[in-house]
Amino acid sequence: MKIALIASATLALFASAAMAQAPAAQSTVQRDVNQQQRIENGLQSGKITTREAALVERDEAKVDKLQARDMKDGKLSATERRELRTAQNKAGRDIRTAESNGVNGNPLSASSQRMQADVQRNVNQEKRVENGLQTGALTKHEAARLEQGQAHVDRAEAHAAADGHVGAGEQQHVQRAESRQSARIHRAKTNGTTAG
Repeated sequence: MKIALIASATLALFASAAMAQAPAAQSTVQRDVNQQQRIENGLQSGKITTREAALVERDEAKVDKLQARDMKDGKLSATERRELRTAQNKAGRDIRTAESNGVNGNPLSASSQRMQADVQRNVNQEKRVENGLQTGALTKHEAARLEQGQAHVDRAEAHAAADGHVGAGEQQHVQRAESRQSARIHRAKTNGTTAG
């Protein structure tokens, strides 16, 4: 009787720990959505220049790479969550600095418009990943692979805008990376593998 009780308690403890992992992964992806939206808003208002957006996208690439590494085994340890939070806090501070440093961009310039379109697509892609985690259509392992792909997209955006100008050819390169990422998200969400 005691053994059965101990086994039940242990099983309940492991089940609650596993359930806590899903919200942790979702919350880090939700924060990605929020950060990308802040970048987009800053570009649209002119408070963030294209060059500043490139620097912040480089931060976002590091965050996505950390997420990919940390979620690969399907779990986020306390140390991994702390590392992610630190990286996301740095990105958040860099966004805030870019918004408030008094250097303004022209949100109507062709370059800014291209960057805005690319960042808006990041928002959409991250929302799709977060939604897949919430609904169980994506496993944490699948989300980890998708975050690795998003890190690649963020690096491409950072590279394209590093000189403060996103040309049409540079945007086409970024859009190809975004389209590949979109297809990966679609395949992962519809492959029949579910979190469980």
